[in-house]
Amino acid sequence: MLGSGFIQFELQYSKTKNLSVGDVVRSGEIFAGGHVWKIYCSPHGTKKSNAGRYVSLYLRLVSKAKCVKAIFEASLLHRGGPGRAKRCTKVYPPNGISSRSRGWHEFVSRTDLESASDIESHLGGLLDRSVGTDVSFCVKGETFHAHRAILAARSPVFKAELFGPMAEATMACVTLHEIEPVVFKTLLRFVYTNSLPVDRELGDSVTDMVKHLLAAADRYALDRLKLACAQKLWDSVSVDTVADVLACAEIYNCQELKSRCIDFVMQKRISRRPC
Repeated sequence: MLGSGFIQFELQYSKTKNLSVGDVVRSGEIFAGGHVWKIYCSPHGTKKSNAGRYVSLYLRLVSKAKCVKAIFEASLLHRGGPGRAKRCTKVYPPNGISSRSRGWHEFVSRTDLESASDIESHLGGLLDRSVGTDVSFCVKGETFHAHRAILAARSPVFKAELFGPMAEATMACVTLHEIEPVVFKTLLRFVYTNSLPVDRELGDSVTDMVKHLLAAADRYALDRLKLACAQKLWDSVSVDTVADVLACAEIYNCQELKSRCIDFVMQKRISRRPC
């Protein structure tokens, strides 16, 4: 069966610093060609001889199958734009090797990733300390301070509101409706740092919070946040929740999430067919 799959596998670099050589971070399931796959990433590599200087990346076949062939292509994307820092291809499986994984021991050097982490930390510090803020947002009794230029650089909607002919452009405090304070706070944090809080900081219902955040990301045209929310919804998808997640994908135009949900449903139907 021919097929293809795509996943945006995003790691928060700063949260990988305490991992050891050989520690693995796994992606959600990828359904392609009638099989289930996962991406395995070792942020400090898999070889002790490299002393944690490289990130290792592998494609792993999760399904129990034989004679499976696939082309595994991986790209390292810059946060600031679509430019590819690294683009590689591997054929799965390697000739004469029975391993269920295929990839690179030295996919990218960790030193190549350091600068992005520093920028996120510095911008997050500006937000936390309200240094040089020039606009405030009032959300159901709570006030959040921010920087017009940073918001405009990240979101075309914020740019139109804060620098265009709209009334908000001259307001010192912009009042927002139809969004909860905790959702807007999390959105702001992502705008500045490109990262989401850990699940325990997202409230009692992580899935509900992510759905609200996805709606806000769609409202402000924050495509990277939409992708992050879509990935979180996918990570928790199950037979019981896939219909709800598919509905969210339809409403907020998350095409990749929609395709993966449909593939998930089809895969479950195939597995339930009598032999």
